[in-house]
Amino acid sequence: MGGTQMDWMAQSIDYCERVGFGFWDEPVNAVTNLSFVLAGLVMWGRCRGLPMGRALSALIMVIGVGSFLWHTFATRWAEMADTLPIGIFILTYLFAVNRDMLRWPLWRAALGTAAFIPYAMVVVPLANALPFFRVSNFYWTVPLLLVIYALIFLRGRAEARGFWIGAGLLAVSISVRSVDRAWCEVLPIGTHFLWHTINGVMLGWMVEVYRRSRIT
Repeated sequence: MGGTQMDWMAQSIDYCERVGFGFWDEPVNAVTNLSFVLAGLVMWGRCRGLPMGRALSALIMVIGVGSFLWHTFATRWAEMADTLPIGIFILTYLFAVNRDMLRWPLWRAALGTAAFIPYAMVVVPLANALPFFRVSNFYWTVPLLLVIYALIFLRGRAEARGFWIGAGLLAVSISVRSVDRAWCEVLPIGTHFLWHTINGVMLGWMVEVYRRSRIT
């Protein structure tokens, strides 16, 4: 392994479980990405006849593959493979909600989706002001947004309950992600694997919320 790659991997030991530079030095974090793949496969089958639902299901599986690459190779390209599909899923899901669940016209749905970027630019600095939230600063933008959708746009409807559940699951998963390093001494494998397993359920559930809204 070249010196430059070794230097990067040394910088990328961000998770409690990884203590070396080998492919399988995060076995639990790597294997638990099956949660995403399984969730995506289940929802792919349930979203028959719903192109957007199947697109979201496929993205969940891509998230699992990208995260697996990050927790095995731990290189710059693998980090991109981990984070980029997450961002694409967030924007795609927001567009689907705006267009299909809120029934906004195409231009408004696209504009509402694009608004996520300035929204995140406001929320992330606020998260940085608090030590616990700073660890996973960007991710906290999502459960907050789910709560906003539930309160303002979907109040009193079945979808609102789905968004509340999704926000709760995601808040739990982000919390366990955030304490991974802090709990390393008492839990050597860390807590990041719970981020994977809970999020697999959460993402599958959010696609189910979308599916139900389209068949009722």
